[in-house]
Amino acid sequence: MNQIDLKKLTAPPNPWHMLRSMGGVGIVCALLIVVAFQGTLPRINQNKAEALEKAVFQVLPGTKNRATFRVNPDGACEPFQGEARGQRLVYAGFDENNKLVGIAVEAQGQGFQDVIRLIYGYSPEKQAVIGYQVLESKDTPGLGDKVEKDPHFLANFDNLEVPLAPDGGALQHAIEFVKSGGKQHPWQIEGITGATISSRAIANIMQKSTAEMVPLLTKNLETFQAGQK
Repeated sequence: MNQIDLKKLTAPPNPWHMLRSMGGVGIVCALLIVVAFQGTLPRINQNKAEALEKAVFQVLPGTKNRATFRVNPDGACEPFQGEARGQRLVYAGFDENNKLVGIAVEAQGQGFQDVIRLIYGYSPEKQAVIGYQVLESKDTPGLGDKVEKDPHFLANFDNLEVPLAPDGGALQHAIEFVKSGGKQHPWQIEGITGATISSRAIANIMQKSTAEMVPLLTKNLETFQAGQK
């Protein structure tokens, strides 16, 4: 009569086989993720480009046509066409008479949970920010995203003053953040109750960007004005 070897029946599985199986599954999953990302990347980039195009016209009310300009390391701007990858760009908007309405500028900074990307429109004639829109944010829905929807907060950017100092090298008044109900000056951004961190983050982004960009844009006004001629 044959005897059954109980040791063989109860022997633990070979760990090498388990590792090989897990490794194979991991490799297949990684390949699928890469293929899916590469396959959807063109569409993602196209959607971002379309969103940016619409945003330029929104933050520069009255714009009918626009032109793209590259900001060079020396601060000079020049007309630009081609791939935006790795380039620092701004967008000049023109009305139906080819008069310069303003320049749209992208900016970003740390929000409550992640980086916030936004775009704003600057009017050299008014020396003010005349529009603003969030391009990308991952802050808490219902709280942090109020900076994209709250009408009272959005009104901050209808005519947010950023006048230059007499020497033209800096702003006369840096943009300031104040709590809800505390706005007293046209260069202040009034925050949102319940979304103070996100609204303060927007104000900080705007403060830093306008302090750098407004003097630079002003120095390049002739370039922008000639851009649609």
